[in-house]
Amino acid sequence: MNIILLGPPGAGKGTQARKLVAERGMVQLSTGDMLREAKSSGTAMGNKVAAIMDAGQLVTDDIVIGLIEEKLEGDHAGGFIFDGFPRTLPQADALGALLEKHGTTLDAVIEMRVDDDALVARITARSTCGACGEVYNDQTKPIPSDGKCSNCGGTEFKRRADDNEESLRTRLMEYYKKTSPLIGYYYAKGDLSSIDGLGEINVVAKAISGVLDS
Repeated sequence: MNIILLGPPGAGKGTQARKLVAERGMVQLSTGDMLREAKSSGTAMGNKVAAIMDAGQLVTDDIVIGLIEEKLEGDHAGGFIFDGFPRTLPQADALGALLEKHGTTLDAVIEMRVDDDALVARITARSTCGACGEVYNDQTKPIPSDGKCSNCGGTEFKRRADDNEESLRTRLMEYYKKTSPLIGYYYAKGDLSSIDGLGEINVVAKAISGVLDS
């Protein structure tokens, strides 16, 4: 099963993707993770990515598609979760063509709807484990009282420098300008389902499972 998780920054896509990986054996394809992995891989593609990123330039769509294709060539029976890609209509077309080339399709595109003000309040209270990336929130999921990550036992936690209201609203505007057109794109293809992305983590996970199992 291949799916896309759509939603603005902070909607919880990464958290839900990790649950699907653990519970369904799916593979999370996060653009950021793939680029970091490629940069340190020492391969020809990795060296190309490293040169571009070190120069402060944006990695082209062709390179990202190439990295995704490398992942698709493996044997992953559980399917893939595309997290953070596609972000634009041309990227959506390129991903569709790539999946067709490999004889597979998208099974679902899940839009995680959020309220902007509620999202800002949630994200400005967010911190992550420096070791494993587990997400915590001052209000809804505080760091354990013993100061240790409940997932890996790590003791270092960090907040993103851009997890502040001004930066987040700028990122939201960028999402609405470039990525939200994908909602109409996948709706027209009959692939789109929408859920409330601001519920408690397990409630959102149940809603996603309801879409995948329907």
